[in-house]
Amino acid sequence: MLPTGRRALLDAARAQAATRPGVLLHGPAGIGRSTLVTALAAALAADTPAATVLHCAPAEEETRLPFAGLVGLFARVPESCLETLPPELRTALRAALLRGPEPADDRGRLAVRVAVLDALRALAATGPVLLVVDGLQWLDEPTADVLAFAVRRLEGPGIRMLATERVADGGQPERLRCCPPGTVELPVPPLTDGETARLVRADLGTDLPPALLRAVQETAAGNPLYAQELGRAARHAPAALGFGTPPPVPPRLRNLLLEPARSLPESVRLTLLVASAAARPTLTLLRAAGIPDPAADLAEAERLGIATADAEGIVRFRHPVLRAAVHADAPEHGRRQAHARLAHAAAEPVQRARHLALAHPYEDEATARTLMSAAGSARADGSPGAAFELAALAARRTPADRPAEHAERLLAAAEYACDAGRPEEAGEAAGAVLARSDSAAQRVRARLVLLLGAGQALESAGDLIAEGLRDAAGDPRSEARLHHWAAVRGLLCGELTEAARQARRAARQAAAAGDTETRIGALATLARVRSLAGEPVAADAALKEALALVGGADGGPESRRLIRMRAILALDSDQVTEARDQVVRLLAETGGSAGAEEMVATLVALTRIQVRAGHCREALRTAARCSRAMAQAAPALYAAALAATTGGAADEARRLAARAVQASEADGDRLFLLRALAVLGQAELLGGDPRGAAAAVEALERVKELGEAMCAADPPLLHWYADLAEALVVLGETDAAGAVLHDAHARLPDAAPGSVLAALERAAGLREAGLGRAKEGAVRLRGAVERLRHLPLPVELVRTLIALGAVERRARRRNAAREALAEALETATRIGAVPLASRARDELARLAAGERGGEAGAGGPELTPAEARIAELVGGGATNREVAAELFISVKTVEGALSRVYRKFGVRSRTALAHAMAVAVLASGAAVDAIDDDQPGPSAANMTISQPARVRVPRAFDTRN
Repeated sequence: MLPTGRRALLDAARAQAATRPGVLLHGPAGIGRSTLVTALAAALAADTPAATVLHCAPAEEETRLPFAGLVGLFARVPESCLETLPPELRTALRAALLRGPEPADDRGRLAVRVAVLDALRALAATGPVLLVVDGLQWLDEPTADVLAFAVRRLEGPGIRMLATERVADGGQPERLRCCPPGTVELPVPPLTDGETARLVRADLGTDLPPALLRAVQETAAGNPLYAQELGRAARHAPAALGFGTPPPVPPRLRNLLLEPARSLPESVRLTLLVASAAARPTLTLLRAAGIPDPAADLAEAERLGIATADAEGIVRFRHPVLRAAVHADAPEHGRRQAHARLAHAAAEPVQRARHLALAHPYEDEATARTLMSAAGSARADGSPGAAFELAALAARRTPADRPAEHAERLLAAAEYACDAGRPEEAGEAAGAVLARSDSAAQRVRARLVLLLGAGQALESAGDLIAEGLRDAAGDPRSEARLHHWAAVRGLLCGELTEAARQARRAARQAAAAGDTETRIGALATLARVRSLAGEPVAADAALKEALALVGGADGGPESRRLIRMRAILALDSDQVTEARDQVVRLLAETGGSAGAEEMVATLVALTRIQVRAGHCREALRTAARCSRAMAQAAPALYAAALAATTGGAADEARRLAARAVQASEADGDRLFLLRALAVLGQAELLGGDPRGAAAAVEALERVKELGEAMCAADPPLLHWYADLAEALVVLGETDAAGAVLHDAHARLPDAAPGSVLAALERAAGLREAGLGRAKEGAVRLRGAVERLRHLPLPVELVRTLIALGAVERRARRRNAAREALAEALETATRIGAVPLASRARDELARLAAGERGGEAGAGGPELTPAEARIAELVGGGATNREVAAELFISVKTVEGALSRVYRKFGVRSRTALAHAMAVAVLASGAAVDAIDDDQPGPSAANMTISQPARVRVPRAFDTRN
């Protein structure tokens, strides 16, 4: 069975094996070379069932046995093949294969080489031959010499070779001479963290706790063998390893890794143990820990490939698993002594506390207090993960007769875990307090941590908030915080009226309690609610009140959310530069001090700004940062999909958007569900075909329904109405598109942003053209273009220029079409809008193809995309109902479009339509053939027929991004 994460490499190797004489897979021990070469050999053998497969897998102990590899390789060569060799060669080869006396002189050894060459040629004469050598590094030298001689002289495609060779990390193969000239070398790369997690899950049949899984991922460093061995051992380990402690390494793996090291002097082994116990070992630290000459000891270790010290004095193990193995191989008292040495030597309070705790693995209040102090220092230094680990250690070191202190330390650990983006561990710690604490205040705090750790998944948190309010009765500060969470829940679940009510209540209670932080947060949430409801003035008023409480935009950490909110409001008002400056400055100021949720929120905002500003390449990079922080979260997936829609590949955009929709639905987060569905609709429209448009309509109609249920009317929602109208036009649903545009105009605020007006004008212009009024449509589109020229929104401008160019072409204004499309292509290329650049390039090619094909009368009428597809299906014999089902449109729409097709062709029946289409094919002749050769997709020629019963689709309305 092929391991997780290796399909792409296997496919690449298989493709190379089809054209190259050999493939050599190389990498370090445990990386999976043997599994890959076995799967590759099986695939090639399945492709050519008549092939003869000669296989050998030498072992280390066979390297001194002459011709051991050749014996294995020729085990399946029939004796009859040897009988065809000349006597001297046959005798020499039989001797090498232990079927006769060993060759004693140079002539005999040469005879063996020639015999192997002749035998392989004889086999190839009867059918394909596949040589498989799994482990060139262990091949005995006589066999290696024979192979090197033979493969240099084999010619033609009849014999191919697959081989593997173990090399050190980053090393190069040393036995390439044993492979045919032209052999491709393929390094086997380490697995990603995600692939490692899937491999461990598949191997164990269950998930490891997050802390253990992270330890396995860091220690295995992408090596499949190490990951499986470590995962099996970790399954029986305590869920909390302790700050910086490597995962357990099973004896079998330790024996494999450390057999040479066990012969080292005791002083060297002590040096390695102390280095393995340190988070960042250096020669200076080791000397301070009482190691007399660490450099000399590490020189001995380097000789065995275990660890070394670089020119800066930093100690590095050759692989993380070696550090873990050295640590695990020592007795428990030896590990404690190593940590005691380091606690004495460490200069940093955090590291000193860590080693102190690991040197004293028992309950001790003084140790617990030291750890809590270090946790606070770590959080202040922007290391919430380290703070969590230290606080969790402090809780474990707290004596059993101090339950209140134990609960407080667990709660601190939970809060630090939330900041570090580790919600599972936060929930575990807070849940333990909630289950055991007799203190109502501690239970409220635990519930607040659980709410914070829930991220966007607050739909089911109503009971948690209600129970918290019961415990918080009489404590206005806690009540204010819980009412604020109720407001956030209402916002995410689309209950805007309830969210506004709860936010106002939270702000009042926080003011009464003197809780400025909660009051600011409640006002910020109220501003977001008002913005979504299409009330920018009320939103701005709430923001100003909140900013005044923190002392303005420079009010320190408390102003971050407010600055981000102000930037989003500026973005929605088309003030893109101002929005970008605010968020970039916010990121620079927060550095590493922001928690994971806050960092992701800021990066999502920046991605949105960069996309609208036309910084498409930067948006891809920002979205990647967002994914690294919280890869599976709906906001991160949304950001990745949005960036891919404008700057990446359509398939990837659709995949990411679909995942964002699933994540939002799982969380019950309607706010991000709106955004995810909108970007899914935009991604589906990238294809420009009716099926993609139908999928876009499905997604965007859900956006419209959700927005109406939420009473939302903010500018992004009105942009999505315009996208829905465009998708409906592609399907020929012009009446439905008109209704959507009517609804959008009814929701327009008095001072609607110019980008919203331009988007609605673009959709209206495309609808006019879809109704056969191309000139009127072009007028509307030119108005949208002029409006966008005054705004810093190049992506929107490119979309509109492409739409204008396509419609101008339909109106027979080729120069105007060319001018619009050329500008669109230049702008899209400059800003990195890859899908739009491709769309503009296609439209220009269709324009040129149409000019080569002559004027419209040369071949027949031009159809809209929906008309062309309907005509194609009808020409193939489909009924109106079948066409409607295929294109996901109504039967009424099919009937209306078919009537227009009849009028354009001057016919009254399906039979006459098929005849007219066939005549049009003959009339279009070579011009259409040329178009077909250049453009495999829908043609831009005025004549839209390329063959009988098949209508080519002009993408006049193919303008989505």
